[in-house]
Amino acid sequence: MPAPEVVIGVDSSTQSAKAVFVEAATGRILAAGRAEHRVTGEAGARESDPEGWWRALCEAVAEGFAGAGVPAAAVTGIAVAGQQHGLVVLDRSGRPLRPAALWNDTRAAPQAAALARVLGGPAGWAARTGSVPVAAVTAAKWQWLREHEPRAADAAAAVRLPHDFLTERLTGTAVTDPGDASGTGWYATGTGAYDRRTLEHIGLDPVLLPEIAPTGATRVGPLTASAAAALGLLPGIAVAAGTGDNMAAAVGLGLGGAGLLGRPVLSLGTSGTVYAATRARPVSPALSGFAATDGTFLPLGCTLNCTLAVDKMAALLGLDREAAEPGGEVVLLPYLDGERTPDLPAASGLLTGLRHITSREQLLGAAYEGAVVTVLRALDEVSRACGQDPAGPGAADVPLRLIGGGAAGRHWVETVRRLSGRPLLLPHGREPVATGAAALAASAATGEDPVALAIGWGAGEGTELPATERDIPTWERVVRVLDRAGGTLLS
Repeated sequence: MPAPEVVIGVDSSTQSAKAVFVEAATGRILAAGRAEHRVTGEAGARESDPEGWWRALCEAVAEGFAGAGVPAAAVTGIAVAGQQHGLVVLDRSGRPLRPAALWNDTRAAPQAAALARVLGGPAGWAARTGSVPVAAVTAAKWQWLREHEPRAADAAAAVRLPHDFLTERLTGTAVTDPGDASGTGWYATGTGAYDRRTLEHIGLDPVLLPEIAPTGATRVGPLTASAAAALGLLPGIAVAAGTGDNMAAAVGLGLGGAGLLGRPVLSLGTSGTVYAATRARPVSPALSGFAATDGTFLPLGCTLNCTLAVDKMAALLGLDREAAEPGGEVVLLPYLDGERTPDLPAASGLLTGLRHITSREQLLGAAYEGAVVTVLRALDEVSRACGQDPAGPGAADVPLRLIGGGAAGRHWVETVRRLSGRPLLLPHGREPVATGAAALAASAATGEDPVALAIGWGAGEGTELPATERDIPTWERVVRVLDRAGGTLLS
């Protein structure tokens, strides 16, 4: 009996690469491989060696092969979804000139603030590119590089995003997609092209950038012989353009399908994000107004401090992450890496409300609450960007799709449930980013619509938890501290 056709979806995230082997006809995950890569830096710096991403991708694919038990001939396509915003600068041979500055590297905060004041100010940026520059945005990182490491900027023969770098290793072709490109600050969501005004202002020659694949055109080339040898695959199989991690998760959850437009997703990972798919182009200065890889748009709010920050607090307290209790009077804003939403790149953590009776478990619970309130505050703005009234009838009855590593944690789930007062839907698939990449790979191999493929695979189906009474006192206590702290106590 011949082996089923298989596609590989890769999630190259901040800390690791995951490769899922998916049966193309059914969406059944046959196996998954994982390999870590290093993040280095302090005092706001967060960097990784892009070569480490490639090594981790190869190791993850090898582990996936061992678990899937299928021959190389069964694999018909591959796609990479990657962490957004990172700045990769390459020499003429395609090798990194320096470590990549990652999305959560906050050193470019002054450059972001300076950019936000020009070219029409925040409203002008939102209207053109969909997003106002913050420290995460690639354009700000390029400005930082020009000012602090001009030799590296001058020597750059190519500028890439993390997923672009890996796709180029697979195909030998410099290409990106509209979704990930929309997080750079130099792509205009209104025109679907690089924004000339931004590129001129930051002194970036567009010849250094990859070609933008048309929306929906997921196949960008065959797998090269050298990449095939490194991965144990056959040369010539389909390679998709891939996309950013949030855009891939949207595909993996089927959000572009008509029945799920406007349905919110909350992702609990290294970062906390909330987003939804919409046909209308978002132009809110309070959000990142991303394009999506399927032709929809993805208004998104993102925080820097989520599961990693809470795990750090658990380690400092000597507790298991599940040993938390509600924080009581304590408020802890775990802004250990600065913060993106609200835009406080120089922030540090803030603790208030301590009493003699405060327990370690309450301190940990307060860290959960601070992280969850921070990301949930962006939810109303996402709803408005989708043409919905967040306070309207029935708005609180719409389930939140909860994904990311935190969605597997009991206390994360219960904290979101308690502070949102909304029902939660926990998708059965635990790897929506990699699954979305697999749907893009299947689309590249077959020509079918990736969102339709994902929906056919059961994308987004899961277990629904009913709403509980919203914990208004805790919500208001955390919000009061956050609003009072603003840019003074946290700066």
